[in-house]
Amino acid sequence: MTVMVLLFLTLILVPVAALVHRALGRDTGWFAAVALTGLGAATLPWIGSIADGEVLEEHLPWMPTVDVGISLRLDGLGLVFLLLVLFIGALVMAYSARYFSPQKRTNDYYIWMLLFVFAMSGMVMADDLILLFVFWEFTTLCSFFLINRSGDKAPAPAQRTLLITMAGGLGLLTAVLMIIVATGTTRISEALQHGIWQEDGVFTSVVAVLVVLAAFTKSAQFPFHLWLPDAMVAPAPVSAYLHAAAMVKAGIYLLLRFSPVFQGVAIWQTLLIVCGLITALIGALFALQRHDIKEIMAYSTVSQLGFLVTVIGVGTPTALAAATIHVIAHALFKSSLFMMVGIIEHEAHSRDIRRLNGLQRTMRVSGVITVIACVSMAGIPPLMGFVSKEHLLAGLLSADLGAGLTWLITGLAVLAAVGTFAYCGRIVLGVFTSYTGAGRRDEVHEPMPQDGAHEAPLSFYLPALLPAAAGLVLGFFPQIFDGLVSAAASAASPEEYQAHFALWHGFTVDLALSAVIIVVGLILVLYRVRVDSLIPRTILPFTGVQVVERLRTGSISFGRRVGDLTRTDMHGLHLTVPGILLVGIFIAGLMTAPFVGELTPGHTRPTDWVLIGLLVFFLIGTVITQSRTAAVVLAGGAGFVVAAWYFLLGAIDVGMTQLLVEILTVVVLVLVLRKLPKRFHAVSRTRTVVSATVAIGFGVMAFIAAFALTGRRGQSPVAEWYLENTYDATHATNTVNSILVDFRALDTFGELTVLGVAGFAILALLNSAFSTSDNAPAASQLWVGTPIYNAEDNTTAMRLVFNWMAPFIILLSLVLLVRGHYESGGGFIAALVAGGFFALRYLVAPSDSAVKLRFDYAMVIVGGIMTGAAIGVVGYLEGSYLRPIMWDIPLPWGGEYAFTTALIFDLGIYLAVIGAVLVALDRLGQAQRYPAELLRTHRRAFGTPEGEQHGSAHRYVDPGDVPFEVDPTVDEDETSIQEVRNR
Repeated sequence: MTVMVLLFLTLILVPVAALVHRALGRDTGWFAAVALTGLGAATLPWIGSIADGEVLEEHLPWMPTVDVGISLRLDGLGLVFLLLVLFIGALVMAYSARYFSPQKRTNDYYIWMLLFVFAMSGMVMADDLILLFVFWEFTTLCSFFLINRSGDKAPAPAQRTLLITMAGGLGLLTAVLMIIVATGTTRISEALQHGIWQEDGVFTSVVAVLVVLAAFTKSAQFPFHLWLPDAMVAPAPVSAYLHAAAMVKAGIYLLLRFSPVFQGVAIWQTLLIVCGLITALIGALFALQRHDIKEIMAYSTVSQLGFLVTVIGVGTPTALAAATIHVIAHALFKSSLFMMVGIIEHEAHSRDIRRLNGLQRTMRVSGVITVIACVSMAGIPPLMGFVSKEHLLAGLLSADLGAGLTWLITGLAVLAAVGTFAYCGRIVLGVFTSYTGAGRRDEVHEPMPQDGAHEAPLSFYLPALLPAAAGLVLGFFPQIFDGLVSAAASAASPEEYQAHFALWHGFTVDLALSAVIIVVGLILVLYRVRVDSLIPRTILPFTGVQVVERLRTGSISFGRRVGDLTRTDMHGLHLTVPGILLVGIFIAGLMTAPFVGELTPGHTRPTDWVLIGLLVFFLIGTVITQSRTAAVVLAGGAGFVVAAWYFLLGAIDVGMTQLLVEILTVVVLVLVLRKLPKRFHAVSRTRTVVSATVAIGFGVMAFIAAFALTGRRGQSPVAEWYLENTYDATHATNTVNSILVDFRALDTFGELTVLGVAGFAILALLNSAFSTSDNAPAASQLWVGTPIYNAEDNTTAMRLVFNWMAPFIILLSLVLLVRGHYESGGGFIAALVAGGFFALRYLVAPSDSAVKLRFDYAMVIVGGIMTGAAIGVVGYLEGSYLRPIMWDIPLPWGGEYAFTTALIFDLGIYLAVIGAVLVALDRLGQAQRYPAELLRTHRRAFGTPEGEQHGSAHRYVDPGDVPFEVDPTVDEDETSIQEVRNR
């Protein structure tokens, strides 16, 4: 298996798990655990070769012209993090299968968690700066959605987390762009070898600050540490993965990856060491303040990350090797502890250590697991945490910063480690024992009865037991990591390094410091009641969360105030600034026209003046009419004139598009008219005069500018190239269509995605409470006596025509789709023709129930976008995404048909456009559903019950025989008008 295949399999696992979830429900976690374990096992053979210095590299072109591709590179550093992502992910998935109740909706949970695995795997293997940034931001989005789905209290913490981490993402984006411009490459391995890092100190310092900003926001370093405890609203499995192997480890990985070029850079070392020590100290202090074990765990992660950042800031090979081994140890004990927090909360129904005293009587196995993991985190031999903590101290002592400063840094780190020991004892003794230090109960706070708590089943605590047991066993054999950590440290350092890990190194300074930590920590644990009384619960009059929330709400308030300065329903004010701009463009156009080229006569024909006359007629009629129906007809007539103009000029594709858009626009406007009064409201004469003057003035300016500039230059070089080379390059004779689906397919795919998003926006808008106004029944009565009011009578002739035309419309749509590569047509035009079919189907139907769609049109949009994206992957056979591939297919009657994958891309456009049209038609064409209070008023004035049942709603018919439906869930007698409006 290759690294590219591994990344692809982590992505494929997402839809597969979604399908498996339909059959297994929450037990999908077991399936995901087995799959991730298999992927992790497949990477194990790479350890030996990578430890020997080999690097696995693969490259798949994406946008070759700008040197962007899917470049993957796996060295020792990447492999360490990849193993954690896969194996810790497998444990969390297995744990999730029993953490959530069978009734809990978990489909989206597994999707986002497995996408998290994919994003982290891609990030640690990426050897392209653009790809690194994409995966970096993907992890941010995954964490946001996982936190946000966690209940009613989750949205605010999720938003704060997103704002902080995305701010760091902007810093990384800036750094990535600066590196690409300065080094001339997007490959990370090549960029880090460039000489500019030594030649340009300013550039190096600026990039260092930007990388630090990105890493600090992601790894919760001071002053951005607040988001991590704030995100504890997420369930225990999310927290376990986020803390042990995913989100917070992404920042550590970024610092280690860029460490070789910043070693010795003053601002890099200063920021990492100072902020890392502050984070380690305040994390330990805040953990000692809290009583919620999940909060304690969160702040302990903050503190442990501070250790890692400080050691990375020291930057010596010894320190970088220590940081790497501590990343492994931290992942083991922290994943186990967070899973145990979930088990305790699940079985004892509390996380407060003031109420959880004495759980050892009912949850002995859970107590043992928690003790093992806490002992490892506290740095007590013979566990893995002791080995990594001892090497952290050795790494700090290896700093080349002078004896005084080195010992100051190490002393502060020892103080933070003492705090780690103290809060580990606080967790174990506060939750599982009834120990009364200093002669009285610890944490007096109405202890809960423990009779209801019971031990979790084996399948629940096994995923937490495994990493804790691994930390115990590996503490005796840490040398197993020598080769892998050596390769990782060498990748993070400008020089080669050989690590040697052992449980016993003899009597050393770092061993003495470890002993000091244990002794002082034991004293604090023994006198923890007195220590707890000395620790202030509040240090500042505000919290970090309050600061971020005030910044967030303040920025929203500021934006609203700025918007209020220009927010108005008066069109004139909206046109003021664009009008001034248009005047400037008009003047500039007239001044530059003579220099563009000589005016070529003969472009204006007599038919142009005829069309202009018709256009003026329709536009004047649209402006002066008071009838909304007439306005729609006249505006549509103006559109048809423009379409005819395109046809006369030879722009067949553009003309067909304009014509079909006008047809569908008129249909949609007719559907909208049912919700509006028949006539426009009256306006003052002054406003009419001013508006007419402004409109005519701008119209005259636009006409003069167009006339002055049109025809002053010949064919552009780009246009000539397309005309000369399109057939040779794509076998297409329709140059316009070929540009859209061949040469600029990526642009078209972006527009296709935007169209799909617009379709969903329309769906959301028409589903909203604002799509039905409370005066709609009365407004509809304004159409009584007009043809638009009686659907049964006014569609007889059209229904007859439609029944004959429908097959030909569909056939024409398919013909236009297939021939678009060679003649006028294409996916967009073909979809508009098909949209015309659906529009006619709606117009000829006597009621909404007769034409209601039997399929999910929203999925048609998704299918179109997915088709366009999927066919782009086939282009990799030719070297890049969305590059079309052509095959000559023999025809039975002779000759060949040049089939190209661009036709499949056109099919994606076809589906997406049809889906967007159906969204508007179906939602606008539905019968209105009105609350009973409004209906009662309407019925008294206009209608009588027909007594006919339609599904769950009563059907009423008014004198105009227009059906409308009533929501039966709304009580006629008790619902007030104000309540209706609130709905």
